Amino acid sequence: MGGEDMTAECYVITGKQRLAGAIRVSGAKNSSLPLMAAALLAEGNSVLWDIPDLADITQMRQVLENLGCRVYLHKDGSWQINAGTVSGFEVDERLMRSMRASNLILGPLVARCGQARIALPGGCAIGSRPMDQHLKGLRDMGVEIKESHGFIEAYAARLQGADIYLDVPSVGATENLMMAAVLARGTTFIHNAAREPEIVDLQNFLNKMGARVRGAGLDVIRIDGVECVHPAEHTVIPDRIEAGTHMVAAVMTQGDIELENVIPEHLEPVIAKLRQIGAMVQVEDDRVRVWHRGTIHPVDIKTMPYPGFPTDMQPQFMSLLSCAEGTSVITETIFENRFQHVDELRRMGANIKAEGRVAVIRGTEKLEGSFVETTDLRAGAALFLAALSAEDVTVLEKVTHIDRGYENLLEKYQALGAKVKRVAHGQA
Repeated sequence: MGGEDMTAECYVITGKQRLAGAIRVSGAKNSSLPLMAAALLAEGNSVLWDIPDLADITQMRQVLENLGCRVYLHKDGSWQINAGTVSGFEVDERLMRSMRASNLILGPLVARCGQARIALPGGCAIGSRPMDQHLKGLRDMGVEIKESHGFIEAYAARLQGADIYLDVPSVGATENLMMAAVLARGTTFIHNAAREPEIVDLQNFLNKMGARVRGAGLDVIRIDGVECVHPAEHTVIPDRIEAGTHMVAAVMTQGDIELENVIPEHLEPVIAKLRQIGAMVQVEDDRVRVWHRGTIHPVDIKTMPYPGFPTDMQPQFMSLLSCAEGTSVITETIFENRFQHVDELRRMGANIKAEGRVAVIRGTEKLEGSFVETTDLRAGAALFLAALSAEDVTVLEKVTHIDRGYENLLEKYQALGAKVKRVAHGQA
């Protein structure tokens, strides 16, 4: 899965198969990417465990190698990143434009090397995700920044600690500024910081490297700058969005799925909504079991920054609520363009009316197989779930979007009893 060009491939999914069994949840993509970027801060070999095999991870590896890092994937599944060989401060434009999270190298690179030049990054077209909060915070730390022709150039002999106020609790900006502040002179405070579990995971890794960071998970993070950090070893947290997707799959297929390698506290808003819907959810230390039979009840959902309901689970729940008995309302407050899956779900018989940031979903008796197209990562997950519960066969096209966020998806679902295969376009 890691990085081949599979643009012309699609999934063929035969619906109405009850899924049952156990899935081990992979490491979190949204944690792995900043951890890989953080390895830039230290000379020597950092080791990361449970990094998922995904297209985005492959591209971040290429970004690091483009800067001169040596990156090894060992047979035991560990990743070794040697940033002692960093030889550049500019990343190939093609690599930057292919993945949004590539902007996470800006903070650690300018802190380590005193300069950085990157192209404005790409990624899923789900709405505006500007870098203004990243750049404002870096300027507060004394970084000189020039923007021109789609490039960002940053210079600083040594970053200075600062009081930084984020206008919105941006996850990427919080991570970038945390990493930059680690090597700054003095103390940095990030106010209105994002509180996601991935922020806490990054803090834990940075502190293993010798940084002095505290407050992650709260709205103010304090970073006391140090002269240098050293390589460290760390295991990535489980992917809460992957776990949430599997939980929805259990309900949509009237199934029974046990998830291994989860942190239940990270899933509390998802668990609460599933219980409202009528699902049974059993929580243990690092396991969650979800099963359901019968009616799916309607609920209203409003996406919010963590610890609220995650925007990355909104499309999957829209698929689920399309099968509910009654009317549900979803309000999307994070991204202004995150209803691109609506038209595709309608092709499958869903009754959804979307206007602005609000979608009204009137449950339908059944979804029907169709030809549908993935527009972004989580929209792809939503359509995949809809296909699992639909009558007949669904052909899901442009599945490379799904490759960006779900490791070994087909193998996991085939083991649960799903009838799904991947074929070249035109063979569906």
